[in-house]
Amino acid sequence: MELSARRIALEALERVAKGAYADVALHQVLQQRFLKEGDRALVTELVYGTIRQQRTLDTLIQGFCQQLPPLKVQLVLRLGLYQLRYLDRVPPHAAVHSSVELVKEMGLGGFAKLVNGVLRRYTRSTTDPLDALIAHLPLVSQLGCRYSFPDELVRPWLERLGQEECTALCQWFNRTPRLDLRLNPLRTTADQLIADFETAGYRLQPIPHLPQGLVLSHCGQPMPELPGYAEGHWSVQDRAAQWVSHLLDPQPGEVVIDACAAPGGKTTHIAELMADQGRVIACDRTPSRLRQLAQNRDRLGLKSIEIHTLDSATAGDFAAMGDRVLLDVPCSATGTLHRHADARWQPLKTRLAELLPLQAQLLANVSQWVKPQGLLVYATCSLEPSENEAQIRHFLAHHPQWHIEPPPPLFPLKAAPEGWITVWPQRDDMDGFFMVRLRRDS
Repeated sequence: MELSARRIALEALERVAKGAYADVALHQVLQQRFLKEGDRALVTELVYGTIRQQRTLDTLIQGFCQQLPPLKVQLVLRLGLYQLRYLDRVPPHAAVHSSVELVKEMGLGGFAKLVNGVLRRYTRSTTDPLDALIAHLPLVSQLGCRYSFPDELVRPWLERLGQEECTALCQWFNRTPRLDLRLNPLRTTADQLIADFETAGYRLQPIPHLPQGLVLSHCGQPMPELPGYAEGHWSVQDRAAQWVSHLLDPQPGEVVIDACAAPGGKTTHIAELMADQGRVIACDRTPSRLRQLAQNRDRLGLKSIEIHTLDSATAGDFAAMGDRVLLDVPCSATGTLHRHADARWQPLKTRLAELLPLQAQLLANVSQWVKPQGLLVYATCSLEPSENEAQIRHFLAHHPQWHIEPPPPLFPLKAAPEGWITVWPQRDDMDGFFMVRLRRDS
């Protein structure tokens, strides 16, 4: 690997340190340069991995440095330690040498000796230096430092799951995200799509028990360059998100409303499940995200979807119109932390203070869009009880004409005794999700 790949990764990390989102920063630096496929993949791994493992790396840096160097030097140290600790394919001498050269290139050559010393001290360790650095900490902080999560996230997981499962959850979230696809059965078949990908040098496999679900073993190209994308043969959608639309179980000819639709993964899935027959009303308040939904709709060749720009928390446009309504609310997304490298560092308490009132308002308002005897599915990609079970209990306490309807008997995901479904990544090997069916009695 050339030094340039590390330099590009460092540039992205600097942008994130200044407040940019990780995916935006990475896209910007990659767009500005032509890189071979292998180098693009490596830059992506370095950026996302270094951000994901930030607390672990900083614990090591703080343990090795008597006084913390400037932030730019800390970023170089994070990048170097990440390569040494997590990337077997990078020779240790290359990680050390390139880090020293990066500091010199940045005009901070006075810290070259420090960077060289810290990284070489790590390579000479016969045991994991982290063990001694965190041994005195409470269990919550030990787990947080070892697996690079804030205590704010680890503490409730530990209380709910116990140490063994909490550890397994942290480890799962530190895995490289898998790429699941959803077949468009109105355009092709699974056998044909698998053959098309095989011809192009990719391995595509069906996901057991999940209609339309396929998993791609590796991906070295942008999505639009893969077989069948432009023709609308498939979409990218995690298997857990696909199960939400199956729980809704929309039928051809029905009126189905997706109340928080953009960017449209579940909306287009609903239309596919209805064989594109009926009326799918897609609502969102963000025009730019709705444009993305429209592009996906048109690429997939779906005619039943109509798009409405409105605020589902207050709008009364569709009172008692929906046979079925999907409410996939904005949430903390703590079930998808592996997909968003920097999400774990956003204060959860602050986000929940904004999200919880919005979720309750959405549920109360959107429930009025359901016909008598109609069905509403409430879903989040969150593992937080305050966004999930607590919201449903509060809604039912104030809306006696509603009740929970358990999933169909043969539905593959197991429901709790109350009737809702919580998908735990470490148990179910998919994104964390919460989903529940609510039936309107009158």
